[in-house]
Amino acid sequence: MTNPSIERVRSRFLLPTDKVYLDGNSLGPLTSEASEHLIEAISQQWGQDLVAAWNKHGWIDLPQTVGNQIAPIIGAHRGNVICCDSLSVNLFKALSAALEINNTRTRITVEAHQFPTDNYIASGLARLMGADRCQVKATDISKLTADDLSDTAVLALSHVDYKTGTLRDMPGITALAQEAGALVVWDLAHSAGVVELSLESAKVDFAVGCTYKFLNGGPGAPGFLFARAEHQLAQNPIPGWMGHARIFDFEPQYEPAKGIQRFLTGTQSVIALSAVAGALKLFEEVSVRDLRDVSLSLTRAFIARWKRSPLSAVSALLTPENDSQRGSHVSLALDDAFPISQALIDDGIIIDYREPNIVRFGFAPLYNTNADTERAMSALEAIVASRRYEAPKYQVKSTVT
Repeated sequence: MTNPSIERVRSRFLLPTDKVYLDGNSLGPLTSEASEHLIEAISQQWGQDLVAAWNKHGWIDLPQTVGNQIAPIIGAHRGNVICCDSLSVNLFKALSAALEINNTRTRITVEAHQFPTDNYIASGLARLMGADRCQVKATDISKLTADDLSDTAVLALSHVDYKTGTLRDMPGITALAQEAGALVVWDLAHSAGVVELSLESAKVDFAVGCTYKFLNGGPGAPGFLFARAEHQLAQNPIPGWMGHARIFDFEPQYEPAKGIQRFLTGTQSVIALSAVAGALKLFEEVSVRDLRDVSLSLTRAFIARWKRSPLSAVSALLTPENDSQRGSHVSLALDDAFPISQALIDDGIIIDYREPNIVRFGFAPLYNTNADTERAMSALEAIVASRRYEAPKYQVKSTVT
């Protein structure tokens, strides 16, 4: 399907013309706006204005400014989102704050097979706090009940499963958890920018995400943290001077700032935030609802094409066919998935591989088209039919897969 507003922004992605880029769920491509913001920040602001740029160009306020750009994309109010640090660090902050708020309980409940860093963070926090104050329990999200959460202080879940592309029922699960007396932290890494979200109406407690995937902020771009207004009295477990009420008074005792700013710790990267600020400009010209419609159209077309293909007999679809249960990527499980993924990349179909046998196709509605779905499936069919993936060069794993 086509959308005029999306068509207008598609040309501003600086993508190689000989490649089909279906890896925006790992790293969004460069946009002309991000490039221009970086050049301005480096050559003019840093290069000419030097330290005066902290005031002259609003560097000091960038975490809040960029947070306010992210807010409408995730259905949050201005002032409830801050862009800083990484998703992992922000998750640590959110879990700690939730344990402080819900201090009569001591358990963090996680999903056993969600993206591992989330569970690493939860386990690390538990070790720091000690077993009498914090324990971690893994659960099966597909069978989650209120009884499972009867002793839970905070539930930490991914909104979209990174392997299968399964989209979780955020309002329903949030309500279930809160009725059981638990708070909820949602990881939006694979949904921000491609799934219509309303954190405020779903009464989400905390959410974390990254800006380098579908938000196109660049490699290693900072994460973001959402905290519902009523939870912004909780303490930042990593208090630093940028979260102080009066930054430049340099007081010996810490006094947290009011609102979301208290979740800042140290000085943030102006260069990284400038790139994100530029990339997010595109989202001011399109609605997330329209992006979701295009995303579903692309993934639906890819799944339909797979079902008509001989590949359906030798691979398994891991991603739900139901639109309401699908994020913006489609995962296929098949034998020899790794060498097949490398052959696809060699053919200019840029995807990624996930253990143990998954080829993941990420569809970014801002720049992917129906022609990309056809080219990707045709390439996959040809590679499997010819067994070209058996070549030795496709068996070698690099550090990043």
